[in-house]
Amino acid sequence: MSSNEATAAGGPDLSTKDPQQSGEPKFNFPLSEIPKNPLGEGRYIKSAAALIIGDEILNGKTLDRNSNYFARYCFEHGIDLKKIEVIPDDEDEIRRMVDKYDFVITSGGIGPTHDDITYASLAKAFTQGLVHHHETLRRMQEMSKHRWASLAQQTEEQRTARERMALFPDRAEILFIAPDIWVPVVRLEGKLCVFPGIPRLFQRMLEGLTPFLTLPPIHERPYRQQIFTAQPESSIAPYLTELQARMKSQGIRIGSYPTFGTGVYVSIISSNHADAHALALEVAAALDGRLVSDEEARAILKEKEKGAA
Repeated sequence: MSSNEATAAGGPDLSTKDPQQSGEPKFNFPLSEIPKNPLGEGRYIKSAAALIIGDEILNGKTLDRNSNYFARYCFEHGIDLKKIEVIPDDEDEIRRMVDKYDFVITSGGIGPTHDDITYASLAKAFTQGLVHHHETLRRMQEMSKHRWASLAQQTEEQRTARERMALFPDRAEILFIAPDIWVPVVRLEGKLCVFPGIPRLFQRMLEGLTPFLTLPPIHERPYRQQIFTAQPESSIAPYLTELQARMKSQGIRIGSYPTFGTGVYVSIISSNHADAHALALEVAAALDGRLVSDEEARAILKEKEKGAA
């Protein structure tokens, strides 16, 4: 994800800007219609993978936040996230992922510069040509003209670069998922969805894509309960080992995640809410701990990360 991608896609504040306060018109583009289930009647997404694309991730210039958000999204919707990889644009790797998993996302590499080649790589991977998508160009122009007056003075070369962001594989589905975002989710083979790398835009578009996905039924989605204990991890390790052996036949997973100098979060994951909660109460009593929500655990860890920075 480059700064050019951020600017071209509407800026990193696209998902939060109030058009009335900024003096811009309020956009209300129509959404795409929900297509038939691309996986086939009665089937739903069970497995997923994420490809985070960009040299700036690999060389440490940019911090990847999208894979964490996608991992939480998959867990909350009952999708088994099998793999996250950070790669430069690689056609063979992308193709391999799509053949193996039900839902694959890419993040990054769709801006106007020479190193934004995700769409071209995808077209090559799936033996497709590249064509400009006219509705995307129209929405891009409509939104952009209210933000950058300088676009009217762009050279032909600059316009060509900007319009590369609407140059898609010719057999892709183009899914408009929000009324105020011109960037569509480009989907290939019914499985591979292409997202921008800007975290706020990525998050909004992923949530907007939800109605277009065949997600697992609610009763098959896992439940997670966390317990915090101030004891050191080495002290609780024998108990957790015994607990996991006892719970394995019931499909309950036990994990432990220490925090520096304060204690350990123990995680219980089960498809049965009642079983997980009952076991969590047992664990809390055994470890002199307390139950905490995922939200509370994330907030505590975030504060400690700030303090360690």
